[in-house]
Amino acid sequence: MRKIRLPNSPIEILRYSGLTQFPNVIHFVTTRRGGVSEGNYASLNLGLYTDDQPERLRENFARLAAGLNFPTTGLLLPRQVHGCRIAVIDKTWLSLSDEEKRLRLDGIDALVTDVPEICVAVATADCVPLLLYAPDRQVVAAIHAGWRGTVQRITERTARLMIEHWNCDPNQLWAAIGPSISQQAFEVGEEVIEAFQETGFEMPYLLTRDSVNGKGHIDLWEANRLQLLSAGLAHDRIEEARVCTYASADDFFSARRLGIQSGRFLSGIYIKE
Repeated sequence: MRKIRLPNSPIEILRYSGLTQFPNVIHFVTTRRGGVSEGNYASLNLGLYTDDQPERLRENFARLAAGLNFPTTGLLLPRQVHGCRIAVIDKTWLSLSDEEKRLRLDGIDALVTDVPEICVAVATADCVPLLLYAPDRQVVAAIHAGWRGTVQRITERTARLMIEHWNCDPNQLWAAIGPSISQQAFEVGEEVIEAFQETGFEMPYLLTRDSVNGKGHIDLWEANRLQLLSAGLAHDRIEEARVCTYASADDFFSARRLGIQSGRFLSGIYIKE
């Protein structure tokens, strides 16, 4: 990943080397820097559904829009619920009322579109954000995969939707696994381990135990990478940030570090007209 400062904006973002090679696609991962929020929301909170002050959120989004030279009206953020529902954003979306659009984004954890100038994005603070791009069909996706969504295989479901609905070639699909909590920091209870076991995950690849207290640690990065491989993606087209949000809480929001009432950073992608 490469960190850059957006023009006409104080905001720092990260970009993936794999996706950057495609000039017709714009993507970004924001950090905590460059906004006006305070406390656990400091400073660039882009969590639309957090309890941050609305005027600060508006200013943060305005700064992002200015830096990307992209209108906030084109940025779609679902109200995520740690599930596995996926919304397809097609051309009929443009004719919907604002209220209908809001309703269709409620309870969604992944967005997929082939409509240019529609930026699909997810907000995270330890959960795994993923971006997908199919260059053969010009389709992009943004995925929010917490441990519950990972157990429900939202990443594999999204990739397969792109393959089946748009006839995307899985061998051409590109994926990026973003900053999120690492296995070392993600200590879990036995109920979480059992949830992964019961849904068929190969635990030797995902589970380690602390040598002192015996507590389990799940590797969400690998769990989502394996889903991409299961959907048919090539190893060398899956880029991993391998940045732990818990360990890097100065740069990224971390709910485990800051508490659930903390900010969120965005991972977004769109196709240029």
